[in-house]
Amino acid sequence: MAPRKPTPPGLSTRDAARLLPCLTSFLASTDSRARIAFDPLEFPHRYRDPRDMEVSALLAAALAYGRADLFRPKVDALLRRMGPSPAAFVRELDVTGARALLEGFVYRFNVGTDVAVLLLGMGRALREHGSLEALFVRGLEASGTWHGALAAFTTALRDVPMAPLRAAMGPERGLQHLLPSPLGAGAAKRLNLFLRWMVRGPDGVDLGIWTRVRPSALLIPLDTHIGRISKHLGLTRRNDLSWRTAEEVTASLRALDAEDPVRFDFALCHYGMSGVCPTRPVVDNCARCLLLPSCGTGRQTVKAGGARATR
Repeated sequence: MAPRKPTPPGLSTRDAARLLPCLTSFLASTDSRARIAFDPLEFPHRYRDPRDMEVSALLAAALAYGRADLFRPKVDALLRRMGPSPAAFVRELDVTGARALLEGFVYRFNVGTDVAVLLLGMGRALREHGSLEALFVRGLEASGTWHGALAAFTTALRDVPMAPLRAAMGPERGLQHLLPSPLGAGAAKRLNLFLRWMVRGPDGVDLGIWTRVRPSALLIPLDTHIGRISKHLGLTRRNDLSWRTAEEVTASLRALDAEDPVRFDFALCHYGMSGVCPTRPVVDNCARCLLLPSCGTGRQTVKAGGARATR
């Protein structure tokens, strides 16, 4: 007997046909503009110049971990001190300026030296390449892979003289968490979030200011919310938050929309963030959910709740 072929990961054609209308209705029902106020995406939306958007977006995405009510004041304070043009600020930034801006800065894993590397790296990128987009595209063309492009991007940003920075501000502490290099096997959620903002749109949520990268190339910014909901919807069978899982979820989403696979990310992520789709399912929430027809977890929850109600 011939060995049985393994079931391919991700979404089947039949499941994709069932899920797409559910997700489309779900996306249409989401008040995305209202949710931007709870998202780090609010920061680049303050600016009109593409270079200011890039710089503020990467700073916001890099620090967007933990509770939003804790990291948002940190990002807001830095951007206000950087003045009306974050891009102009980092172009002119030196070690002395970084120390003045970041003295005493601490946010969870990160200290001022970590953030200074990011800001100095962005300034160098703007001076040498004209934009962060040009730096990313250089890595994409050289490597031919999304992982390789991101790895080259973070490596280039971290290529700043560390000795004078350490002498002025002290040692780095969480630089690898803020700006990972080497990139590793993790999902690089915050970097892929930044890229989604830059590449998709403009559509009222994402900014769409990069024109040399296609939305079809994007990878889902995989976090606990997207990972959990993706399992519910059958987009993946994997349990970890790795690059491989992000690739599997994105492959399933490409079965729904090959040209714009991550267009549902914002709505799905905020569905989890808002508590409407919590870690432990709630019967009433599941019963009202537009995704219920395609959500195995939701159907089981509603069925179990109905059985308990009839006892």
